[in-house]
Amino acid sequence: MNKADLFTLIQEGEVKAIRLWFTDILGRVKGFSISHSEAERALEEGINFDGSSIEGLVRIEESDLTAKPDLSSTYIFPNENGKKTIIFICDIYYPDGRPVECSPRHILKKTLDKVKKNGWEFFVGSELEFFYFSEQRNLNIRDTKGYFDVLPYDKYDEISEEIVNILNGVGVEVEVAHHEVSENQHEIDLRYDEALKVADHIQVAKYVIKETARANGVFATFMPKPVFGLNGSGLHLHQSFFSKGKNIFYDKKDAYHLSDIAKHYAAGLLKYATEITSITNQWVNSYKRLVPGYEAPVYVSWGRQNRSALLRVPSFKSSTSCRVEYRTPDPATNPYLSISAMLGAGLSGIKDKLELGKPTEEDIYTMSNDRKKKLNIEILPDSLYTAIIATEKSKMVKNLFGDEFFTKYIRNKKAEWEDYSIRVTDYEIEKYLPL
Repeated sequence: MNKADLFTLIQEGEVKAIRLWFTDILGRVKGFSISHSEAERALEEGINFDGSSIEGLVRIEESDLTAKPDLSSTYIFPNENGKKTIIFICDIYYPDGRPVECSPRHILKKTLDKVKKNGWEFFVGSELEFFYFSEQRNLNIRDTKGYFDVLPYDKYDEISEEIVNILNGVGVEVEVAHHEVSENQHEIDLRYDEALKVADHIQVAKYVIKETARANGVFATFMPKPVFGLNGSGLHLHQSFFSKGKNIFYDKKDAYHLSDIAKHYAAGLLKYATEITSITNQWVNSYKRLVPGYEAPVYVSWGRQNRSALLRVPSFKSSTSCRVEYRTPDPATNPYLSISAMLGAGLSGIKDKLELGKPTEEDIYTMSNDRKKKLNIEILPDSLYTAIIATEKSKMVKNLFGDEFFTKYIRNKKAEWEDYSIRVTDYEIEKYLPL
């Protein structure tokens, strides 16, 4: 959207509300509404707000911040009365015009600058999984469907179709929507696009999913593992580099059709997988999903058809579709930080020209420990705590995030773990109280 189009909509009385959005350290969308008369000032100067109340953004003595809309990330939602709600994704600045270093969107933009210096563009596609439930506190399973099941067609299918229509209508292009493996679990795949735009799209998609579900009297959740015994929800992220419209991950002559750049990038993802897991999987609950036997990847390996591998190279028909799929992240992640972390790991692999070993096409879940040891297959952290410690030791992540944000992130995640570790759970009551 350009300014002239926006002002025309406002002058013609077609706009109900204007909202400015940004994201905090945990990936939560924050924001505020402005009056129509403030629209011009917002686009020219930005709107000031108190940043000290936003988790991880600034120190208390730096509370005055400015949210400035990025016109290239404008979403126009139609309302039932025919008017529109305009949502701007914003960048955050200090009063003197400097970008706030601890803004997750700024961290991704800064990482993408490294890609641009090589003359490349970084593209990402996303598979967003989630659960529907009849209400927030009631996780009883209501459908008996599995992967790609169509029948019986139910209310949740109707809601997903409504979500797809809304997303396509606001410029978030959906490629596929379907029922996932677990009961009540659905997936919506967003078309690949430039990485910053995809991170914005994911935030908008999560909002649309939750709000559309609520409007239809049900509850949607991105909790990685809401139900014991069922597969959890993932956020698979497909990645590739383009230059002048050409996919530079593709090499026709290679046995796997991967260029040297793609191989180095994939090797970097594998090398730093453990160090970035607390970012791609940031909640205590995330590690209830990352366990063997439930399709979630827990072993540091790569394959082509092997869905037990952490990194996969999907089959493709054309050179433009050549990509690597990182299968660890879950939908509770902060997409700006996850994409930054994966990109940073991959770029490190390219810089150091890391070698990619042979793919593992065996089912790693059923593989013996001796076999895994022989193939040098490592396992991801099994708890948020072990993941935090691995990240805390990572020079790559610290350089990527910067000292201040890195320190805040580690402190925040440790506080979450400490809060969780002193809780008495239902499991403990059931297991130990009778004894």
